[in-house]
Amino acid sequence: MRSVLWQELTAEELREKAAKDAVVVLPVASMEQHGPHLPVGVDTILCGGVCRLAAERAGDVEVVVAPTLWCGMAEHHMAFGGTFTFDIPTYRAVLLALLKSIERHGFHRVVIVNGHGGNIAALAAFLPDFARETSLQVRATTYFLLAQEAMAPFMDDQVSVLHACEVETSMMMVLAPETVRSERLAEAFGMLGADLTALTRPTVGRYQPFREMTQTGVIGDARKATPAKGTAFLDAAANALAKLLSDRGGQG
Repeated sequence: MRSVLWQELTAEELREKAAKDAVVVLPVASMEQHGPHLPVGVDTILCGGVCRLAAERAGDVEVVVAPTLWCGMAEHHMAFGGTFTFDIPTYRAVLLALLKSIERHGFHRVVIVNGHGGNIAALAAFLPDFARETSLQVRATTYFLLAQEAMAPFMDDQVSVLHACEVETSMMMVLAPETVRSERLAEAFGMLGADLTALTRPTVGRYQPFREMTQTGVIGDARKATPAKGTAFLDAAANALAKLLSDRGGQG
């Protein structure tokens, strides 16, 4: 089977994809600290992996997965080191440049698939600009929110993806097991028992860097991660995204 990955196709094959009105999946992620046990590329590895699996499961819909944008909005992780971040104008400009490149090659439909919580607000704010400044049909989703209900049954004591947690660590054990520092898992927990609803949906917003919330850089408990859970989480995420892509290419 021919690859679904943009970077593995020839220019001629990509022109053929455009002629078939293929959906372009644009993964966007981050490069940031993920505690003592995971590499800084977690969000990029996981988002790209979920998008590839979903594209391969999208049925009759033509899909091509663009290279993952590995830098995003990650100021809140900078104090830990190892992190890159955009500011808002730069992030908007980079995304718009990528979309315009896709548009110039004859594609019409793009699904931006996000793999980093810090990008969510910015992407929502940019969608009107993308609609005004391109002719593309652009949709955006965050894969772990799209699949939250399907992933929840496999979680021990959390109901959503947190940070460097049971879920992300389990998926990394499957997609990039050689990068998981298993000898550091005993330290990989933080904010256990905290009111995470107040953290993720505050009534009054304020900027709070991760260093003030968790000394380990972890929110959740990675000690409960297993490869078996990772496979279940990946399947749930990929199937939810594949369903979105199959539903008129995510343009429903």
